[in-house]
Amino acid sequence: MCTIFGCGDDDETPKPELNDSDRRSFIKGAIALPLATVLAYPELAGAAASRTTPISVKIPGGGEVKCIIALPAKLPAPTVLLVHEWWGLNDQIKSVAVEFAKQGYMAVAIDLYNGQATSNSATARRLMRNVDEDLATKQIKAMADWMRAHKNSTGKVGTIGWCFGGGWSLNCSIATPVDATVIYYGHVKRSAEQLASLKGPVLAHFASKDKWINKPMVEDFEAEMKKAGKTDLTVHWYEADHAFANPSSARYDQKDAALAWQRTLEFYKKHLG
Repeated sequence: MCTIFGCGDDDETPKPELNDSDRRSFIKGAIALPLATVLAYPELAGAAASRTTPISVKIPGGGEVKCIIALPAKLPAPTVLLVHEWWGLNDQIKSVAVEFAKQGYMAVAIDLYNGQATSNSATARRLMRNVDEDLATKQIKAMADWMRAHKNSTGKVGTIGWCFGGGWSLNCSIATPVDATVIYYGHVKRSAEQLASLKGPVLAHFASKDKWINKPMVEDFEAEMKKAGKTDLTVHWYEADHAFANPSSARYDQKDAALAWQRTLEFYKKHLG
């Protein structure tokens, strides 16, 4: 079950078909597979995640933030900052970072749980509620600024997050100027005053069957964005439920997930290059 705080345990949705030959070849790095297939199989997600590199970045004023990075074949490149779901920085999110690198972006996935990740909903809820918002804001701002100034970056930065991470994708864009913000069914209850510092266009994906990240919340968000003078907002609704883009969720919707991903890539291509 999903609440405003995140997603709980569910039976798995039917997985995409995968034969042993393709599985072995992918693990060896010999072939590519669709992102949905990789995310649906823990063994494949683990193999993809192993192709990322852990990094640690100092925060101005003291402290550090842990992340992973995946680099594209061609540098310098525009950058994408990924924020995990309430499960933490797991192999799935790392796999998405690898996919963004294949698409030509320098991808960095931030760890707001300081190395902790789980598949247990009660633990996930505890980890999420223990996040220090002031510290997390400093960490995510530091990462966006670091990516913008990195020698391998073109200076363009986009953010993206799912559920818990969707709200933090927006928080990052409020905390520091970015060039493109993507939100997947994240908590978007913000005032016009909070949104005043937001820069750049926003793309948001929401599910019509989501009982918590719902139409009233999103309509209020749209109204507050307008009140703040932020007109570059695109909202897409899908006849789906919360976590529809996660292949390991029982609410996964293959068609809508593919459409949302296509729209996300087109959005980044337009605004990041």
